[in-house]
Formats: sequence, C-alpha cells, structure tokens
Amino acid sequence: MAAAHLPQVIDESAERNADAVAFRYADESITYGELVRRSNQLANVLVASGLRPGELAGIYMDKSLDTAVAVFGIQKAGGAYVPLDVEAPPARTGHLVRECRLRHIVSDGRNVDRLLDVVDGVDGIDAPVHVIGPETASVGSSTVIGWSEVARAAETAPSAGPTADGPAYVIFTSGSTGVPKGIVHTHESGLAYARMSAELYGLHAGDRLSNFPPLHFDQSTFDFFAGPLVGATTVIIGKEHQLVPASLSALIERERLTIWYSVPFALIRLLQFGVLAERDLSALRWVIYGGEPFPLKYLAELMELWPHARFSNCYGPAETNQCTYHHVDPLTAQELDADTGVPIGRGCPGVELRVVDLDDDEVAPGEPGELLISAPTTMQGYWEAPDLTAEAFRYRPASTEAPDRRFYRSGDLVRRGADGLLEFVGRVDRQVKSRGFRVELGEVEAVLFSHPDVTEVAVYPLVIDHVTMIQADLVLRAGGDVDHIRRHAASRLPAYAVPAQLGVRDRLPRSPNGKVDYRALAAGAAG
Repeated sequence: MAAAHLPQVIDESAERNADAVAFRYADESITYGELVRRSNQLANVLVASGLRPGELAGIYMDKSLDTAVAVFGIQKAGGAYVPLDVEAPPARTGHLVRECRLRHIVSDGRNVDRLLDVVDGVDGIDAPVHVIGPETASVGSSTVIGWSEVARAAETAPSAGPTADGPAYVIFTSGSTGVPKGIVHTHESGLAYARMSAELYGLHAGDRLSNFPPLHFDQSTFDFFAGPLVGATTVIIGKEHQLVPASLSALIERERLTIWYSVPFALIRLLQFGVLAERDLSALRWVIYGGEPFPLKYLAELMELWPHARFSNCYGPAETNQCTYHHVDPLTAQELDADTGVPIGRGCPGVELRVVDLDDDEVAPGEPGELLISAPTTMQGYWEAPDLTAEAFRYRPASTEAPDRRFYRSGDLVRRGADGLLEFVGRVDRQVKSRGFRVELGEVEAVLFSHPDVTEVAVYPLVIDHVTMIQADLVLRAGGDVDHIRRHAASRLPAYAVPAQLGVRDRLPRSPNGKVDYRALAAGAAG
C-alpha cells in the first residue's frame, strides 16, 4: 500500500529489506529495521511526555544518525519537526522556541550548554520543555530524558500517528523584514515531493545519496524522504567534511555516492580545492544543484571532470519544494562565451506555471514576469501568519475547463524562451531604482562574474544621502585589476547600472546554506 504519510516510507522500506542501510554517518550505519524500531521508541516517549497530534517539536543537534531518528520519531508521534540551527545565536533560537511553543526538543550531549542558554531565555510556554537525548541530570528547569531511557520504550508505533493533511515539518527562513517565517509542509506535500524526485531522477534502492545541507535548509528533505521512499542509503555529511573540500571529495569516493544535491557553491569549492583529479568518483551518476545560479565557467569545468554523470539544474522556493528542472547538456563554446546561464527549465510532473505582469496577466513569451506556481508539493502556509499566507497566494477559481487552483507567488522574475524553457531573470525584490532607472541586480552580478578574474561577486543597493547607489563586492583571482573589471562592466551595462563602488574582499559572507548573505554585506557597508 502506498504511503499516506512520511514515516511510512521507512516502514515500507523495512518491510522490503529490514537489513538495508537507511542512513550512514562517520562510518556508522543504521538499517531500516533499526530506524523503524528506534523512531517508534522515540515516538512513544514523546507521546508519553505530552506531545499532542499536530504539535511542533524541535530538533537541536549536530548531524548524526540520531537526526534521522528524531525526524521520523517526531512524525510517528503525530508531531511536526522544527529544525533548529545549533550555530544560530541562542536569542534567535529562543524566539523560534517561543513562537512555535516547543514543549519538546530532541537534542544530544554535545549541545547542552548552548541549549541551556536557549531554554533559559524562553518564557510564555504553557509547560516545562522536555529535552530528549542528553544523558544529563537537567537542562535548566526542563525535564530531561536520555537516549538510554528512550531505548527502553516500546518498539511498536503509538496508535496516535500523523494524518496526511497534518503538518510534517516547519522550516524557518529569514523574512524580508528580518523576522523568521515558518514554512509549514504537510505529509501530503512532503510525500508529493519525495515521489516526484524519485521519478524525475530514477532513484532506486541501490543509490547512495549525499546529505550535504543542514536539516534547517529545505534541500535536506530530498535526502531524508526521497531516499528512504525507494529504500536507498543516505550518507549524512558532517561539518568535518563540509569545511574541508579535499576531505569531502575523499568521503564521496569512499562512500561511492551516486546522487549529489547541493547549492552550486559547495560544488565550486570542491572544484577549486577538492583535488578531484586524484579521486575516483565514477560512482556519481547524477549531480543536482539548485538554490542559486551556477556560473557557467565552473559548471563546464566540473562537467568535463565528471563526464559519466548527468547534471540537472533544479529550481523551487522552499514554499513549493522543487517545481522546475533542466537536465543540462554539454555546454558549447558559444554558450560559455555568452554566459547567459542555464535555464531553470520546465515544470515538474503535476506542476502548473504562469508568468505574469504586475496586473497578474500572463506575459508574452520572451517577456519577463513573476513566476506563479501551482503544485502538489506546495506548503500549507506560514506558521501562524494568516495575513502573510494570504499575500503569498493567488487563486484561480474553478471553471468548466479547469478546477480551482492555488498559485504561490514566487517573487522570482523569469522569461519563457523560444524553446519553451524558463530562464531565471532575478528577484522582484532585487529590482531597484537608481537615479530614476530600474536596475536588476542579478544582471549586474552576471556581467561582473563573466570577467575571468572574478571568482565571487555580490551586488546590493546602498542608500547614501537618500540616493540609492549600487555596490558590488568582489573576490578576485591573484593579480585581478579592479579598474579593468570596471571597464568590463561599463562595456556591457548601461551607465546607470554600473556599480558606483567596487569593493574587494577575501571572501563573501554566506549563510549556513552556502548562499551569499546580502543583509550582512549591506549592514557592514552602511556601518
């Protein structure tokens, strides 16, 4: 019987082959049979300590095999997991604990002190927080249940489990105002994404997937749900490998990974510092990237190094999971010279896309417009933010030709090419007016990045004396000349779009997900 909720994917894989490895981390493994047993035990402990159906529970731990137990254990108890970043300031994490009313947090012994700072600063929760995992007497005033006690709980799943339309996980992203917003995905949307991914990339039980992103990044749901759906093995990659590209490439070789999925930045660092020529990575059959554009000069080099692998550019806001894909063909010299970027492609199965203007009327092919997305993989809404949820969607009423459809407003500008493929143009909110002219910051970045001496670039607006100016921060190859790069930009951009200032940095600040932190750049420049 097809799974109706996410934890059933591990139950069904265990029924097919209980001894198959579900997850690996640091040379340790957990089989599907063990994962079912341990997640059932955690679920029983959560229910016994008061977790109610539909309630949220936090996960605050470094990546490990226990992470998988926590994900499925919370869901088996009828709850939805909220991944909490252990690197985030305790005050920010405390805000999420309070906003989500988290009375249960699954953790580990390595983060007790940081967790103490979090829970000690939280008030307004209707009961003491239950901390599950650490083998310690207390975490502040919280009740603590160690993993050793969890291991004595019943091994069959509790009767009060999840429902298909109930919340499965809530991932928080930075809102445009700086206040985090929680994206609520149900078991239906999560399962739809897992099934679509398994079909699109031909996943099977023999695959070995990378889990590179942290749990609080939406890309992690591909590894945690699509892999177990087909009975594959997911290899959880810890910080010790993430931070050292040569170590990461050795791990990919040793684990014989077949599927890779990450932001382009992780692959660029592998290319630059991962001594790839010394590794046998012939097991890789599919490299999937998304989250931001992949500079062609790096993509082409990586495709040449790994001719045995297929490459795919996937696109989709966290609110919809993946909704478009493009399988990349070998890049021609003409494409590399033009550096127009790789299309985000066409809609995934079951996805309807519209490209509209400011009046929500569809634009002609070749014209830029905002992308609207209707997909079974779409979120339920934002956590306890009905006004924000209402603003995020457009509804098309049912007609004799089509049923009622709900479209998510992506905020992304795209255009449809002559071949029908969608091209990413930029963000609606990354369009600025400078000296009366409308400037697309993504276009300025693309032009600067096309210069061979530029290895990283970030373009953002600065308001100086009430005038919006354009700032570009660059990371250059040794010997790179700023004046030459400025002339390069002036020859390819209208005068009003050429950055007023070009700054040089050793590196760009990035979020834990590997994306450029524009807010930090702008704050530093303004300060």
